[in-house]
Amino acid sequence: MSLATEIRTPLAVLGADVQVPLASGEKVGYAALDYAASSPALQRVWDDVAAYAPYYGSVHRGAGYLSQLSTDLFEQSRRTVGEFLDLREGDQVVFTRATTDSLNLLASAVPAGTRVFAFETEHHASLLPWAHAGLDVTYLRAPRSRAEAVAALDAALTEAPEGPKLLCVTGASNVTGELWPVAELTATAHRHGARVVLDAAQLAPHHRVSVRELDVDWIAFSGHKIYAPFGAGVLAGRADWLDAAEPYLAGGGATRTVAREADGSVAVQWHTGPARHEAGSPNVIGAYAIASACRALTEAGFDGLEAREQQLIARLTAGLAEIPQVKVLNLFGEGSARVGVLSFVVRDWNSSHFSAALSAEYGIGVRDGLFCAHPLVRTLLGDEDEAPSECGAPEPSLPGERSLNAIRVSFGAGTPDEHVDRFLTAVRELVTEGAAWNYRNEGGRCVATVQVERGRRAEG
Repeated sequence: MSLATEIRTPLAVLGADVQVPLASGEKVGYAALDYAASSPALQRVWDDVAAYAPYYGSVHRGAGYLSQLSTDLFEQSRRTVGEFLDLREGDQVVFTRATTDSLNLLASAVPAGTRVFAFETEHHASLLPWAHAGLDVTYLRAPRSRAEAVAALDAALTEAPEGPKLLCVTGASNVTGELWPVAELTATAHRHGARVVLDAAQLAPHHRVSVRELDVDWIAFSGHKIYAPFGAGVLAGRADWLDAAEPYLAGGGATRTVAREADGSVAVQWHTGPARHEAGSPNVIGAYAIASACRALTEAGFDGLEAREQQLIARLTAGLAEIPQVKVLNLFGEGSARVGVLSFVVRDWNSSHFSAALSAEYGIGVRDGLFCAHPLVRTLLGDEDEAPSECGAPEPSLPGERSLNAIRVSFGAGTPDEHVDRFLTAVRELVTEGAAWNYRNEGGRCVATVQVERGRRAEG
């Protein structure tokens, strides 16, 4: 039996049986197709957290049984994440709040004079922290092929001045879902003496990720993208820059000793290792939830999970290709390898209006906007015209710019086939028959107001 047929059903997630109201007053099962924003919790993760919750206690500073138990669980979670990422000997795992927090932490820790390289296609979490930390940043134009991405980086690094250098690159785009040539980019960066941090927020939930094989220096991802919704994230990788940097936060847990000096000042010795950047009481449940999700995905088997997801991707892309009014957004061209993330626009439809109709008339949750990747989405949309609508794009355009917007559908290990099929049916019906309701903008949200005769396009 092939791996593609071994996993016939999705993994169990919370919310699979949730009923949501339609504009008509009926209720239907919710089709959660916004995994790229936040994935649902795996039932396994929820059960593990629920079993631990009565034993919850403070970590590292308690002599009582629950504190000792929680400390062991917290540190074992760190080891589990390290195994999941296939870290090298000497690499460390720092628990953070999310990918954004992880990359801002690293931005605060890079040596003075470091030049950072990032493609304009990055999510804001990996595009913005570097300049915000006062570092020199070279923004590379959006490449139109994987080979072009590698060549552009090679050229930029060849021209770069001497000194420490860092490339920040995504593993999978949060807009198009396309896979980036991480290993090739890393090899190029290392050849020029640059280090690499991988934004794996959209990659880790879908693919096995080996830091050792990819040879990246650091990796960052979020729990809430990987079926562990408790507000924690990870920065993992080389220890030297992190140990040499000032602590990300000053406070308890990051300190080895604190003493008053004769002159009245306070002398501090900081920890090295993960504790240096984990000041304060850590999110033990968040860390444990991430570790639980890592175990669950590993035990389910990424080969089978990826094979099933690729079947859903093939069904989705083939279905959308049959609808002439739909334009799928791609950076590297049609047929690009991707995870379960896809963005598109629909001719003669405002994207916010279309997304609202999917929700109000079909119980389907997707996302519309610029997806915290404004430069990339604007590049991909180019001269596309958004249809005027009272339910216009919620993200304001810059002065002198048209309002641009797209629709994103995303799914993962917990998505049943029926949700993809229902989505395709809904897109076809909306395109051919129009919305069954009129919509208006209420506080930035597109809201159904009056039912109309199906078969003619509802106005704004």
